[in-house]
Amino acid sequence: MTALHTNPLFDRLHEAQRILVAGAGGGFDIYSGLPVALSLLHQGKEVHLANLSFAAIEGLPPDSWLAPDIAAVTPDAAPHQAYFPERTLARWLALHGYPGTVHAFARVGVQPLRAAYRALIEHYAIDAVVLVDGGTDILMRGDESGLGTPEEDLTSVGALAGLDIAGVTEKLVLSIGFGVDAYHGVSHGLVLENIAALERDGAYLGAFSVSRTTREGALFVDAVAHAQANTPEHPSIVNGSIAAAVQGAFGDVQFTDRTRGSELFVNPLMSLYFAFELDGLARRCLYLDRIEDTHLIRQVSSAIALFRDEVLSARPPRRIPH
Repeated sequence: MTALHTNPLFDRLHEAQRILVAGAGGGFDIYSGLPVALSLLHQGKEVHLANLSFAAIEGLPPDSWLAPDIAAVTPDAAPHQAYFPERTLARWLALHGYPGTVHAFARVGVQPLRAAYRALIEHYAIDAVVLVDGGTDILMRGDESGLGTPEEDLTSVGALAGLDIAGVTEKLVLSIGFGVDAYHGVSHGLVLENIAALERDGAYLGAFSVSRTTREGALFVDAVAHAQANTPEHPSIVNGSIAAAVQGAFGDVQFTDRTRGSELFVNPLMSLYFAFELDGLARRCLYLDRIEDTHLIRQVSSAIALFRDEVLSARPPRRIPH
């Protein structure tokens, strides 16, 4: 068992030497894992970054591809593309003296994504994987009143849950940005209910905050500001909210025109990481078997929609009485 004065997540990763930190849901999700990735790097670990990509990675040159559906993105990749979060992060990493490669997964279904994960893990002899979601919809099991945008998140979970590679000792999930997905219909009362169920199952590893007083917290804030400056037409609302919370902002903090007309509720809970065992999280998803044989992301969307049509009574939103 872990002692109270230690962090359960880092305790689980103590023996790991080559760790993959991957964004589950695409877009800027990999930024949500940056504080943990940097902390592992500062501990002397070999850390590799990856993200399910929303960018047009199909046009990357042949020597960028490690295997089908997985490419290595460097700071000079695809200079003509305005929106390319993986390249933007690679540039920030290089500016700060860190290894400047971020791997990009194609936006595909479970079967090809699993093959791409296998290729990446075997290429670097990875012994631990940390899957990160900016938001909480990765914690939805499927029978809630609103699921947010689960397609990419649960495709990533499904791909890794079915992956059994000798030497990979840990598969973990991190969720950060509590409250962000309320704007996608997620009830965070139900999020807390799901976390409690994962605790009963023994799959919840506790929570910890990203503080701006730490080296990693300050670097995360800087990385998000860099991304917003370099992607002004499509900045990350999720990471912008988390970074604002890390800096002590509260309430309706408007940091981009993309949220014009919406009332935000930035608060300290957004800077909390919630940590889980991936296999335990996967077991609680009610439709994971429905997306197992998918090859295209639209097949994932259709399978989830069909499952939702068959749910007799969705769990209603649960109010947090405080």
